[in-house]
Amino acid sequence: MTDAIIVEGVRKRYGEKRALDGLDLVAAGGTVHGVLGPNGAGKTTAVRIMATLLRADEGRVEIAGYDAGRQAGEVRRRIGLLGQHAAVDEELSGWQNLEMFGRLYHLGGRQARVRAGELLDRFGLADTGRKAVKQYSGGMRRRLDLAASLITEPAVLFLDEPTTGLDPRGRAEVWDAVRSLVGGGTTVLLTTQYLEEADQLADRISLIDHGRVIAEGTADDLKARLGGDRIDVVVRDGAHLVRAARLLPGAGTQHDDVTVDADRRLASAPVTDRMEALTRVVRALQEEGIEAEDIAVRRPTLDEVFLRLTGRTEDAADAKDADRTKEAV
Repeated sequence: MTDAIIVEGVRKRYGEKRALDGLDLVAAGGTVHGVLGPNGAGKTTAVRIMATLLRADEGRVEIAGYDAGRQAGEVRRRIGLLGQHAAVDEELSGWQNLEMFGRLYHLGGRQARVRAGELLDRFGLADTGRKAVKQYSGGMRRRLDLAASLITEPAVLFLDEPTTGLDPRGRAEVWDAVRSLVGGGTTVLLTTQYLEEADQLADRISLIDHGRVIAEGTADDLKARLGGDRIDVVVRDGAHLVRAARLLPGAGTQHDDVTVDADRRLASAPVTDRMEALTRVVRALQEEGIEAEDIAVRRPTLDEVFLRLTGRTEDAADAKDADRTKEAV
């Protein structure tokens, strides 16, 4: 499979701030490649460089076989970009928006109308295509945004946090649209703050921090770094949470990795033998007279991988992306 995106040793500075510090990333054609990282990790800077909106200080970027630094025009003819904020005109209808974008891309009048109709059908907007966009739901607007980014059928599509601010239904609508794109052969690079989104969509994931990749692989590869399965116990009475945590595998040992969430009345610990651990914990809780509201053995989540590898959450990061204070050039 041909690599559609190749990023090698890319560096970018804003004054004393290193937004990217030797970033390496490869995305295979016809796949979704997720990019995760805390605020300040350089996700948006990376996308802007790949989309030729910024120039790297050092390194090489190749998109769809063309050098983003030396052949920016060729790259732009082969990419689409969907940012964090809607780029459609709310006073126009969905059809009028797509026709307008078609004309901006130098399509003839008839060709722009035909392409608008094709995209409205493809994204399930044909029935509402004549309505003003201000009457659309959040998910419909983002699907229209996606449609607009595909006017020229790009080989590579950059999605920078495409579902920010959407409700669960709107996010699901966008996810379905992305899957459809990849099924048609488009390569998607996705940056997101929703770890579940990367888990659902991405074939491979690059976790970046301080401007470089600190881990890469499939979602299962990254989860395996936490050492297998975990057992979760939710107690009915929060007063029993600490006692319940002491009954979990590994509690009180040198390698104690039990976590406690008082707000959710949840205690969690890693396990090696799923059935043995489940049986032992159920028996121990019964013997101690602790009533459990829920007990489950599960794989680690990307949230847990994220926290373990970066040591911080998205919301608690100590700085925002430097590129958020800069205008695209």
